[in-house]
Amino acid sequence: MGCITDLPGPQIEERLEDKKQAALAFAQANPLDRAIFGTPNARFGIVTTGKAHLDLMEALRLLNIDADRAREMGIDVYKVGMVWPLEHEAALEFARGKQELLVVEEKRGIIESQLKEYFYDDPGRKPERMVGKRDQDGQRMIPWTGELSPQQLAKILAARLDFNFDLGLSKAAVHIKPDAPVITVPGAARTPYFCSGCPHSTSTRVPEGSEAMAGIGCHFMASWMDRDTSSLIQMGGEGVNWIARSAYNGGKHIFQNLGEGTFYHSGSLAIRQAVAAKCNITYKVLFNDAVAMTGGQSVDGPITVLAVAQMVKAEGVGALRIVSDHPEQFRPADFPAGTGFHHRDELDAVQRELRNISGVTVLIYQQTCATEKRRLRKRGKMVDPKKFAVINPLVCEGCGDCSVASNCLSVEPVETEFGRKRQINLNSCNKDFTCLGGFCPSFVTVEGGTRKKAQGTIEDAIALAQGLPAPDMPGLSKPYDILITGVGGTGVVTIGQLIAMAAHLEGKGASVLDFTGFAQKFGPVLSYLRLAPSDEQLHQVRIEPSSADALIGCDMVVSSSAKASATYRRDQTRAVMNGAEMPTGDFTRNRDADLRASVRIKRVRDAVSVLDVVDANALSEQLMGDTVFANVLMLGAAWQAGLVPLSHEALMRAIELNAVVPDKNKRAFAWGRMAQANPAQIAALLGQVPQVEQSFEDMLARRVDFLRDYQNPQWAQRFSDRIATVVDAETQTCGEAGALSQAAAKGLFKLMSYKDEYEVARLHTQTGFIEGLSQQFEGDFTVVHHLAPPLLPGKTDWRGRPVKRQFGGWIRPMMRLLAKMKPLRGTGLDPFGYTQERRMERALIAEYEALLARLVGGLTAGNRDQAANIAAMVQEIRGYGPVKEGAVVTAKAAIKTAMRSYEGA
Repeated sequence: MGCITDLPGPQIEERLEDKKQAALAFAQANPLDRAIFGTPNARFGIVTTGKAHLDLMEALRLLNIDADRAREMGIDVYKVGMVWPLEHEAALEFARGKQELLVVEEKRGIIESQLKEYFYDDPGRKPERMVGKRDQDGQRMIPWTGELSPQQLAKILAARLDFNFDLGLSKAAVHIKPDAPVITVPGAARTPYFCSGCPHSTSTRVPEGSEAMAGIGCHFMASWMDRDTSSLIQMGGEGVNWIARSAYNGGKHIFQNLGEGTFYHSGSLAIRQAVAAKCNITYKVLFNDAVAMTGGQSVDGPITVLAVAQMVKAEGVGALRIVSDHPEQFRPADFPAGTGFHHRDELDAVQRELRNISGVTVLIYQQTCATEKRRLRKRGKMVDPKKFAVINPLVCEGCGDCSVASNCLSVEPVETEFGRKRQINLNSCNKDFTCLGGFCPSFVTVEGGTRKKAQGTIEDAIALAQGLPAPDMPGLSKPYDILITGVGGTGVVTIGQLIAMAAHLEGKGASVLDFTGFAQKFGPVLSYLRLAPSDEQLHQVRIEPSSADALIGCDMVVSSSAKASATYRRDQTRAVMNGAEMPTGDFTRNRDADLRASVRIKRVRDAVSVLDVVDANALSEQLMGDTVFANVLMLGAAWQAGLVPLSHEALMRAIELNAVVPDKNKRAFAWGRMAQANPAQIAALLGQVPQVEQSFEDMLARRVDFLRDYQNPQWAQRFSDRIATVVDAETQTCGEAGALSQAAAKGLFKLMSYKDEYEVARLHTQTGFIEGLSQQFEGDFTVVHHLAPPLLPGKTDWRGRPVKRQFGGWIRPMMRLLAKMKPLRGTGLDPFGYTQERRMERALIAEYEALLARLVGGLTAGNRDQAANIAAMVQEIRGYGPVKEGAVVTAKAAIKTAMRSYEGA
């Protein structure tokens, strides 16, 4: 009877030897290795395999060595199909009689070491010389660390051919890789971030004084979001690294983030070990209903909040708390005894409670993934609430507190005549509404209606584009490299797919390599697209440094990054770039984050041969009614600019085969052509007029009119008189009114138009804001205000600030009445004027007027810029209530320090 098991034993070594010999016999009978050129009596042989073979073939192309020239030179290439064990008979025959054998391998020299062993046993077929990881003098040659590249290999190959044949290739190889114009722009950067409305924006917060450890999943991004979150460990090891640390830190408490998918995979074992080790740790099981990091798949296995709760209780954890945006969905009777249920607004208090309980505790935070919600709503599988958040820009102070509350990228900056404010991008908003928690009365929600579907322009874009001249296309006699940059989650990868499909339809070769990583979370995307007359001419998928022929830049931040610009070549790369300033995660943490758009455009223009800039997002919104078509519009612009050497017919067919609103995408492509070839015609269609920079006089007059409406003519006159004093002094000292007058006018206006109850009511009811909502929404909708009136006491949020309340349309008549009561402002009859905040605001005006007098008194032509900077510091006083109070303290300290320097104290 034969053995039915294969248990370990001494015989296993014999079986392995037999298997090895069988594999060699198979390889000899069914050759897996082959000579590429079949050069008779080749003097120079190259042995390669896998990626190194593709790198070698590309290196030969860079050196202009094709099959015919290789045969003429006496070169042949041996491609190994099975690296280990190496079939020795064919390999030795290939090596026989060679003047030199060059072994090209990525990483370790596995083939090279086997050949050396074979040559020792069979010296008769040994070449005169073999080199690879080291040359004939023992010096390092082909590196085994890092990544091997064709450009790097071309120089090595040129040196070896010159050593053997004295061809002078090394001199030409120097110019294969010119210095890349690598771009670096300090400031805001495109980094992966939580999607709009992501549960992790709330769930990964920890109370002041606590720390958290990261884990595998989207929530790992919290580690670069100033959330006191750090560390990283393998899936299923969450918290294991805390055992050793806790033995030396006095049993300190830590929070450990753990996704429910990871919990089901192996994370439950991590909780078990923490219980066994008696660690002081709280596991936050982040239950989001999807494996969001890798595309929104369902979690493997039957897992529910109830199941997790029962499992962790069975493992012996202490306190268990469930936190959700809808805690009412759970039946407490189904859960283990002692389980607490809380709304996500109570997260901070719940965490403070758990960190004070010794041992292992668990908090299950349940909220559906925002991106998954969006998918389900589109498919009709989840109710899409008829509710939209909108910001009144006149009421908004641009303090950024709503971004702090929500950590949401849909809360975007918007530049206005009164400075930077915030707006909600309803195209990307996933209706989480945590932004409403910002301490600000500018928010309203439109409820019960729907957004009006923007129709875009009625012009026939395709008909207009037919009259455009045909682009001047480059020839495609050799590989042609296109770099496509963009933002994850916006469909930028689709552009590479469309071009590759069009190339396939024309019988041409194409390859696409997408660098995404966390990019679907609004991070950077780089698509390396290579075209060639045939697939055989594409030996690699990466675009080498200084090799890009074209750039389709769908995002200026990624286009001006070091990684993208490494592929540019000043005398070769032609580019079309999107000029839209798409916010990065920096804007959620820094209200004044600056993309430095003009700097980025200039740096890219200096790094390429030709650059055209198209504001694709704005044009897509105006012409198509949605920014989602911006990338296809960019493709149309790039094609019209002659950057995509494929036919219009093939690209249109590729759009059809993609089967995603093909008619609209064809229109977007046509508008892109128009934007590139005839931008003036588009501007005329949209009724756009060239923007003229506002003069100082116009800016001043606008503010005088505003203050007249704000209070009365006397109030406006006070403003005019104070600024006139500054203007006169600056003109007498410096010859003209300039930076100081500008800063003083903006600063004094800001303080004199402080937004008290009367002003907020006026800006909501007397500026057309409410009426203007009917231009964005339709149906029987109501407008709800979210306010925290100072005279109405109530609860406080996790930051200790008053929680806002909802007020329906019934409050607007009261607001209109309140707005008419503005003459009471600052008088003894003002019921709000006695609050600390109002007294502070009135005092700030007088203090600033005194500051301007001091600045004017010490003004010289040499310190004007310094004076202007000091006068502008009050612009940092933004927000309402506690936000403004904190800003005042910071601004006053900065002004005090700056004035010491200004006055020479």
